[in-house]
Amino acid sequence: MRFLAAPPPAERLDDTTVQKRYPKLRLQVFLGIFVGYAGYYLVRNNVPLVATILRDEEGFSTLGLGIITNAVLVAYGISKFLSAIVSDRSSARLFLPIGLVLSAVANLFIGFVPGVGASVAFFAVIMIFNGFFQGMGWPPSGRTLVHWFSTSERGSKTALWNIAHNVGGAGSGALAGLALATFGTWQAAFWFPGIVCLVIAVIAFFLLRDTPESEGLPPIEEYRDDPAPVESDAADAEATTWQTVNRYVIRNATMVKLALANVFVYTLRYGVLVWAPVYLADERGASLGEGIAGFSLFELAGIPGTLLCGYLSDKVFRGRRSPAGITFLIGVFLAVLVYWLSPVEWPLGVSYAALVVIGGLIYGPVMLIGLQALDLSPRKVAGTAAGFTGLFGYVLGATLASTGIGLAVHTFGWDTTFILILACVLLAIAFMYSVGRDERVLRERQLADHA
Repeated sequence: MRFLAAPPPAERLDDTTVQKRYPKLRLQVFLGIFVGYAGYYLVRNNVPLVATILRDEEGFSTLGLGIITNAVLVAYGISKFLSAIVSDRSSARLFLPIGLVLSAVANLFIGFVPGVGASVAFFAVIMIFNGFFQGMGWPPSGRTLVHWFSTSERGSKTALWNIAHNVGGAGSGALAGLALATFGTWQAAFWFPGIVCLVIAVIAFFLLRDTPESEGLPPIEEYRDDPAPVESDAADAEATTWQTVNRYVIRNATMVKLALANVFVYTLRYGVLVWAPVYLADERGASLGEGIAGFSLFELAGIPGTLLCGYLSDKVFRGRRSPAGITFLIGVFLAVLVYWLSPVEWPLGVSYAALVVIGGLIYGPVMLIGLQALDLSPRKVAGTAAGFTGLFGYVLGATLASTGIGLAVHTFGWDTTFILILACVLLAIAFMYSVGRDERVLRERQLADHA
């Protein structure tokens, strides 16, 4: 796929032009990945938004709907890793919009082909394709962040970009609701956002650029005098793609520990979020509407929490991500205790408050693990490293959160389930602590090399 290849470095611009052009393009590419990635969430998985209609009008069972939803998650997790390998050597300006167009087309197919709604298997196959195309969104975004923003500022910038998924998630509900109200069919919840995303893909293409070097600018480390903690060595120039990925990702103990931490962080994220309406109804006597409100509060709280976590990792912990992540996870542990152990006679607002705290704190570590993968790997494999952690998080963590926690509740009840959830918090802290030690060694080595 030569047409996707990353453009070569352009002739270096003069210093005056660099100083004028660099800030402008940094803002421009940031808007490109923010708008583009938010667009991915508009068409990621709109099945839950019309699940009741699919059940009542098309005869889909709850199991069938679960199969369709899980198909998207597994396909996305696998694609995020595989796409990252390609993306690290491709133009972000092309890769991100093309993935969004393909995902939009998959949703248009669901919306306009009548046979999709008649078969769970057919629906699941199309959603597998959609999930695969969805995996083309994160890697070029991560590649852009690595090339245009240096280590000491990347926490804040990544946190700000990361709320694109909250914006897109909220927008998906709004677009689906508008489509249902306007056109009256469940298919509109797929084809209408699909059309919107075709427009967003064009906007992203015009905003994005690949690397500073391809625009005649110096590398970001040179521009901001902020060296990367991990850099490629001379041997990498002759290495194949697989050899480089094998060295810095698959056989890299730090990356493996990050991936395992991501399993438990994702189990926490989806385990609490997905089951919030059920738990509040079963154990706190909440109505369906009140349970859904708890779900929404959890998501919205992630926006300020993510921004705060990124800021603290940059300004307080000076680019070290693990201490910030561990601090937030300790808060998650305490909030889960309140959520679980608060007496039934206490106001429902207490459970809401606990959910807000959990949601506000858990998205910080979610963001930081992807960011650490970017920080602790050379730029040429940064996207692949982040995709590797995402593979573990989505395929294993999300499955544990949905099927695993559902099975635990059915077999053992909520008390035992919450003990398992708290164990996940402790395991996530343990892995992040170990990664933090590796992170500190790399920082010390970096300082020594540039002294």
